[in-house]
Amino acid sequence: MEKTIPITIDGKSVEASPGQTILDVAKGQGIFIPSLCYYPGTAKVGACRVCVVEVEGARSLVASCAMPVSPGMVVRTDTEKVRAAQRMIVEFIWASGDHNCLTCERNGACELQDLVYRLGLDKPRFDIDSPGYEPETSNTMIARDLNKCILCGRCIRACNEIQVNEILDFSCRGSRAKVGPAFDTDYIDSNCYFCGECVDACPVGAITFKQARFKGRPWETTKVKTTCTYCGVGCQLDLNVHDGKIIKVTGNRDYGQPNMGSLCAKGRFGLDFINHPSRLKTPLIRKTKGGELQEATWDEALDFVADKLKAIKAENGPDSIAGLSSARCTNEENYLFQKFLRAVVGTNNVDHCARL
Repeated sequence: MEKTIPITIDGKSVEASPGQTILDVAKGQGIFIPSLCYYPGTAKVGACRVCVVEVEGARSLVASCAMPVSPGMVVRTDTEKVRAAQRMIVEFIWASGDHNCLTCERNGACELQDLVYRLGLDKPRFDIDSPGYEPETSNTMIARDLNKCILCGRCIRACNEIQVNEILDFSCRGSRAKVGPAFDTDYIDSNCYFCGECVDACPVGAITFKQARFKGRPWETTKVKTTCTYCGVGCQLDLNVHDGKIIKVTGNRDYGQPNMGSLCAKGRFGLDFINHPSRLKTPLIRKTKGGELQEATWDEALDFVADKLKAIKAENGPDSIAGLSSARCTNEENYLFQKFLRAVVGTNNVDHCARL
């Protein structure tokens, strides 16, 4: 049986597991501690200091996301000293960037915006001083506005520790510190794979989906869980739908295996074909060699294929027919396909594109 660690948090005695941080324990007890740089599954860096709490015996406030629990620890999360420090830190972050919610794509789904409201801040006590960076719009998939970046480092850890692409890192120092690829290049001129992991990780509007710009606010979109069909892994994702159109694709870490919320460039950004005017929406049949393709119903198309297969089998035997299935289909559909060829047509000439 695993040993537990007794601690007291906000006057409540709880048992923590070895390796847990104060923030982990608080979340398990339903106690709210604000945080911005914390990102599950990545290194605990304590960069933003928004999650500070009082620990009895400590010389100063400690970052709860990076502080492991120890036996007998007494923690207070909601004292005036703690709240004053959290307000100060959030005000510093607010004043150091261009956090204009009117045109921001993350308005309504921004963690900084939520904290400002929850902490009851009308405006920062400091003058707002935006760095003045030019927004990056040089590619068709990801837009970056470093004037909104809060230097939490979540995108860096998502890129380097989750996707292991190692494209992003901090550069410069002090008030000129920023995040980006090596040599301060744009995404399009770097070795970026455009997986979009950094976009999902960003808690503010510094990194957003360019395709979704002005297509719908977060509260106007409906998220529909589905399975990516670009390969046979079966990645789970959310389609963000507004006015009957998919405006963007996001990962969801709560769905777990097989992808734990991560996606590739195709699964994330390969959605333009859905509403493309050239997309086929009905079966087409060419009834005579060299003839024109004509629209047909699914029943007509399936009957046409069945009649042709029967004729070929009758004339040349079942082994004159072969089938190649697709990794974009589900396992069940691929099983039915091979069963159809083996049991109905009577041939073992079946293969799969992922094996070739």
